[in-house]
Amino acid sequence: MPHSCFHNRRSAETMVTVSTRILFLIFFYPGLTYLVTLTFALDLYFLSRCINSTGYYTANSAYERDLSSLFNEISSTTKLNYGFFHSQSGEVNVIALCRGDVKLNVCTSCLNDTISEMKQRCPRYKEAIGWSEFCMLRYSSRNISKRVELSPQACLLNTQSAVEGNPYEILDVLKVLLDYLRSRAAAGGTLLKYATSSSSLGAQLWYALVQCTPDLSEQDCNDCLKAATDGITSCCVGQRGCRVLKPSCNLRFESYPFFDSGPAVLLPQSPSTDAAPALPPPQSPRSKKEENKQKKSVWIPLGASLSATLGLALFSACGFFIWRRRNIQEDNENSQEVQLLDLVRGSILDEHSSENFNGENVSRSQEFPSIQLNILHVATNSFCDENKLGEGGFGPVYKGTLADGKAIAVKRLSRTSGQGLLEFKNEVMLIAKLQHRNLVRLLGCCLEKNEKLLVYEFMPNRSLDVFLFDSSMAMELSWQKRFNIIKGVARGILYLHEDSRLRIIHRDLKASNVLLDHEMNPKISDFGMARIFGGDQNQANTNRVVGTYGYMAPEYAMEGLFSIKSDVFSFGVLLLEIISGKRNNGFHVSERGESLLTFAWKLWSKGQGMELMDQLLVQSCVAAEVLKCIHIGLLCVQEDPADRPSMSSVVVMLGSETITLPRPAEPAFSVGRVVAEPIEPTSNDRNCSINEVTISKLSPR
Repeated sequence: MPHSCFHNRRSAETMVTVSTRILFLIFFYPGLTYLVTLTFALDLYFLSRCINSTGYYTANSAYERDLSSLFNEISSTTKLNYGFFHSQSGEVNVIALCRGDVKLNVCTSCLNDTISEMKQRCPRYKEAIGWSEFCMLRYSSRNISKRVELSPQACLLNTQSAVEGNPYEILDVLKVLLDYLRSRAAAGGTLLKYATSSSSLGAQLWYALVQCTPDLSEQDCNDCLKAATDGITSCCVGQRGCRVLKPSCNLRFESYPFFDSGPAVLLPQSPSTDAAPALPPPQSPRSKKEENKQKKSVWIPLGASLSATLGLALFSACGFFIWRRRNIQEDNENSQEVQLLDLVRGSILDEHSSENFNGENVSRSQEFPSIQLNILHVATNSFCDENKLGEGGFGPVYKGTLADGKAIAVKRLSRTSGQGLLEFKNEVMLIAKLQHRNLVRLLGCCLEKNEKLLVYEFMPNRSLDVFLFDSSMAMELSWQKRFNIIKGVARGILYLHEDSRLRIIHRDLKASNVLLDHEMNPKISDFGMARIFGGDQNQANTNRVVGTYGYMAPEYAMEGLFSIKSDVFSFGVLLLEIISGKRNNGFHVSERGESLLTFAWKLWSKGQGMELMDQLLVQSCVAAEVLKCIHIGLLCVQEDPADRPSMSSVVVMLGSETITLPRPAEPAFSVGRVVAEPIEPTSNDRNCSINEVTISKLSPR
């Protein structure tokens, strides 16, 4: 039977405060489960797993000498190396990993203690692993580098006191937080894969830490932490703290801060690519005079015949200049397209493969193809008017049918578009990297013969505004369908803000940018205005305010400040529109100057929130869900961005039946046009709404 050892010790360096925490340990290994209750001082612990499947070594053998040599190498190190050590000697492979926020002296002390313990606990074993408070050490006779290993694992619980509140609501918040940290740690590079953060549920803050051995690939680290996160469901429900320990990764959460704010050693910064252009050398006064002389033209009258000759030559030169300038512009435009295509391919097409795209071979990566223009001409019947779905600021959108019968939507950049190469590149670069069931799927792009085309999956039920603001079609949206749309949009925005590989602010969330598939599932579209936030950035400023009034947060419309809370505001407006069936823009025309937001807040404050609901929902609505959604919507449209909840909190609130919601403040003033607009969409509006991939109109501030 495999042998497991557990040990409890106290570090002299950290014995400043005397406290005791009760930890409950569940140790997993295939076919075996160990349950041990332990009391640890200051959360310090030692766990080991001695693995007999690889056999034993004998005294004074080469294996013992090589293992001792590697242990000595780790013990005598004077460089932190971001807390990661990997070495091989003969048959022995050793990996050591310190927690990302500990300094060199703590790291080496922890590793030395772990080595000493493992020598006592696992003598003669060729493979063993030990976990301590600040470090992990494992060795084996097989190659363990660059391999994700999920077992054996241990689940260590803090059971000092029971957690307050619904444990499954807390678990949902923790999973959202851990999923966000997982993506950050997995993308951490080959030096350090480590991330920490905190999240709130009500007044309680939760702190979490995740880490992988940095020799893993991004995908392997992601898979390991995903398995660890899934493990908290079976062993961490209702706990105030928990750790899941695996050979290749680990995670921990607590109801109190237990880590430093940043890693012990900052990662090296890559050199900036935005180098200042070289200035031309200064000219001498003499050279400037000569240049001025060369620019002067001296005309000498030579008579009528000479003047006519010169006039004809000048006219010919002007004609040639105009012709040449047009050609240069076309060359520059083509060059821009080539550079953009190279940039897109360089950023997205990391690994090329050959795929048959409806009978034609196209060059593509595992994620994103470049589609040939002739395929799209055939699919759309050369972009004929009969296949035109609508037109937005970007340009017209056409329905197409591929050779295998698959329907697509093709967005075509017009030459007079309010959007240009920047927005085209932005949408390609962003949406090609995003994969979520509530985001519209970009199938490919085309840059040929001055054409700039984006190809999307076709949404047969068009966009949400087509149903929501048309009294004859709104009947098809029962309350259950609307509630599912609300939850789906919330999950999609949460993915953009916290769960995707990039942190993305959409900036143009509205009903016409929510597309509906054949089952009325929502998919967010139009990423031409989206912005990427890097690192811990949470706010930015722009001089170019884009989007749609009525959905814009006041700080964005008036000051150009945008953040994830700007999207939260837009989501709140959209949520109230879905419940009421009325547009925020134009609502004041029939409601004596009140915006939809102010009207909803006054009704809710009087306890009359159900009066906001679309009368078509009377038969199908669930009153508690409607009132909860109105409450959440009002929380999202508060004037101060700090008062608005995060999308992770919104998702938790939408999914919970017992959570207590805070009281919202009065919403911000209505950000909209003064011009009266009809409640029902005009023919032009209808045409634009049918657009399967809608683009916002650019309105002045």
